[in-house]
Amino acid sequence: MPDASNKVPLGKKIFGWLKQIVILIVFVMVITGLMDLWRGKDIQHDNLPELQGVTLKGERVDVLAISQDKPVLVYFWGSWCPICRTVSPAVETMSAYYPVISVAMASGNNHEIQAYLDDKGYSFEVINDQQSELSNDWSVQVAPTIMVFNKGKLTSYTTGMTSVVGLWWRMLLA
Repeated sequence: MPDASNKVPLGKKIFGWLKQIVILIVFVMVITGLMDLWRGKDIQHDNLPELQGVTLKGERVDVLAISQDKPVLVYFWGSWCPICRTVSPAVETMSAYYPVISVAMASGNNHEIQAYLDDKGYSFEVINDQQSELSNDWSVQVAPTIMVFNKGKLTSYTTGMTSVVGLWWRMLLA
């Protein structure tokens, strides 16, 4: 028969679980931050190349100029990229709150990209980088790649899987 005096109160158990969850979240954030630093080591942070182009809607955009007013999220992606299919909905969510300029890497002509966006229900701005010129200028070799610019400076860089929460943190810390 179990001894009732050894029972841990429910409140104490919940506090213990919450403490472990917080420790895990902090651990994941630190590891993610260190991975971002390592993955971004080859990216230029000074004397940045131009990041401008014409969107599928025919509007000329200049990311460094836009970032003078508020942080801008730049999303290099491809319609052929399986991880981008997971990240793109998070980017779409962010586009309701922050300026988002995306760069479609080798994803076809404007009509094909627009059809893809329409099919997925995405409305973020897209520059078609059909010949990978912007991607090469920025040394982007992996899709997805996400950069955050604020006041004309690159403040965050990551590649691969990320979430809405990860994007929010990057934008808030910009």
